Amino acid sequence: MARDDSRVLRLNGTDIAPGQRCVVNLPVPGLYTQADSNLAVHVINGKKPGPRIFVSAAIHGNELNGVEIIRRLLQQKSLRRLSGTLIAVPIVNVFGIIQHSRFLPDGRDLNRCFPGSNKGSLAARLANIFFEQIVNKCNYGIDLHTGSYHRTNLPQIRANLDDPETLRLARAFGVPVLLNSDLRDGSLREQAAEYGTPMLLYEAGEALRFDELSIRAGVNGILQVLRALEMLPASRSRSTQAEPFIARSSAWERAPASGILQRKVKLGSHVKKSDVMGVISNPSDCFNDQQYEICSRVDGLIIGYTRLPLVNEGDALFHIARFADSGEVAAEVESFREDVIDPPAGLNIF
Repeated sequence: MARDDSRVLRLNGTDIAPGQRCVVNLPVPGLYTQADSNLAVHVINGKKPGPRIFVSAAIHGNELNGVEIIRRLLQQKSLRRLSGTLIAVPIVNVFGIIQHSRFLPDGRDLNRCFPGSNKGSLAARLANIFFEQIVNKCNYGIDLHTGSYHRTNLPQIRANLDDPETLRLARAFGVPVLLNSDLRDGSLREQAAEYGTPMLLYEAGEALRFDELSIRAGVNGILQVLRALEMLPASRSRSTQAEPFIARSSAWERAPASGILQRKVKLGSHVKKSDVMGVISNPSDCFNDQQYEICSRVDGLIIGYTRLPLVNEGDALFHIARFADSGEVAAEVESFREDVIDPPAGLNIF
């Protein structure tokens, strides 16, 4: 039988034909120790035609949940029935992950350097390789992130929800909170949008830590998107997935003074205007014990916060998303937690 060359994916001189699965190493600039460095690209080219999607993690080298999400994703037996092509890159910022750093050795944020250049900075060159060799070959994308240093995020999808196809996939992912997020200059999502590639950004957990809820929800979400794209057969297990809630705006509540923070709320909490979310005290004046309350200025849902109790005046402390009915969202978040960590009998979330 003649090979269908239109469905053969070529990466770094390697042809991956329909029905094949392999790992391709894409060379990136080496280390100053002269050690070689590569992007490990996992490719599953399904026997049947279908879309081509990339899943990436660790664009910020200290954001590790996505690395584990992709590891578990690639172990799913259901991928044997994949239609189309899945390209998974568990570690994009190979330099940052060695140093447990968000940034590259040149101090740049890789997610502000797209589409990059083959003649630019180290960050620009890595961005160029990833975009040209991976992103530019795909119809869809999912990029996996966590909170930044000392911050944690409730599992959420950030995307351009004004685009109908992106909204459809965001709903399919299955987390209770969707955030209509502006595009940032130089971000992977902005560049994908310029090429008309629908893309989801999954935010969950914190840097340099694994979070089981975030990981399980991420694996399940990707599989749900593959099913929505008809790249995988529909699940035969009964589903309890509820309709997600869309936030059109969010804002950080900042520290009114420096000191020691005691949080009074948890991720997914519903807060009303003027509710106390935390208290800052002065550790060097225990007799007077002057305290500053951090009160919510809006009705909303806590979708992220700092985990570091040491705060300076102006630090971002609580990330609040606004919904039509934040109380209803909070109840759905609790149900989501229970279903992901302890699924009902007969429900296989993977």
